[in-house]
Amino acid sequence: MRAMVLEQPGKPLAMHESPLPVPGEGELLIEIRACGVCRTDLHVVDGELPHTKLPIVPGHEIVGRVAVFGQGVSGFSIGERVGVPWLGATCGHCSYCRGGRENLCDTPLFTGYTRDGGFASHIIADARYCFALGEAGDDAEIAPWLCAGLIGWRSYRMATDGALRGDFALGLYGFGAAAHILAQVAIWQGRRVYAFTRAGDGAAQDFARSLGAVWTGASEEMPPEPLDAAIIFAPVGALVPLALKAVKKGGRVVCGGIHMSDIPGFPYALLWEERKVMSVANLTRDDAREFIDIAPKAGVHCTVTRYPLERANEALADLRDGRLQGAAVLIP
Repeated sequence: MRAMVLEQPGKPLAMHESPLPVPGEGELLIEIRACGVCRTDLHVVDGELPHTKLPIVPGHEIVGRVAVFGQGVSGFSIGERVGVPWLGATCGHCSYCRGGRENLCDTPLFTGYTRDGGFASHIIADARYCFALGEAGDDAEIAPWLCAGLIGWRSYRMATDGALRGDFALGLYGFGAAAHILAQVAIWQGRRVYAFTRAGDGAAQDFARSLGAVWTGASEEMPPEPLDAAIIFAPVGALVPLALKAVKKGGRVVCGGIHMSDIPGFPYALLWEERKVMSVANLTRDDAREFIDIAPKAGVHCTVTRYPLERANEALADLRDGRLQGAAVLIP
């Protein structure tokens, strides 16, 4: 197998070749067809997340085909198309797992962070955390569903919990892979999407309008109506008080990333009147099943830029520098 390996944070990934691994009990060997490049991969590569397993193969938006079963695996067939997400395994017995919140497991494993991921030609994955994807759709265009879509979906459910499907104004701060997927779902459900980008990023604003956003502007601007909720995908803490200022009384601001710069001080008046600031941590398998079911119904289409596996460093640089519309995807 071939894999792009992070040996030391802050250093370029290096191509390694090794014999094909053998799946253990309960595992699958998957031949990878596409792997999305997520901002979390940047945080891993740049050393912004603690306790990274090193060396590590990044990548957790994986679409592939089942190649070999480990002992005890059922429910899959050889050659079946499957997805492998960020959540790689959980303990199943801590209070969070027993309480239906496996995303907060005390001893989890994460694909591409604490177990090897998808910047490779093959991967070993826990079969319990893999998902059948069916045959509809292009591998590369589905790959971003496995994190940008799933984390976006969990953020969206938190932001809109209890709200009617119509008459809802949703702000999306940072219009990248997750936001461009989520905008399509929200618009399909009859909600008004307001897209916030870096100042002067006309390309991202045009992209958001092409997907149906009713308004686009810089993150420092106020939308033309108060928002019911806002989701922040950009890892910029300074956006939290800006989003709080933009939401109405009782509104929610959901931080959808695993890493964010420090949140600056802000007046209590921005939080008062029962506004809420919330974070999203990881995902559950139920989130995955829900989103994989709803995305085709909503007609979700991912805009992707394809890169050969050996150009993973270039894809990461393009994401870091904001040169992408939609998502980057590696093709082994």
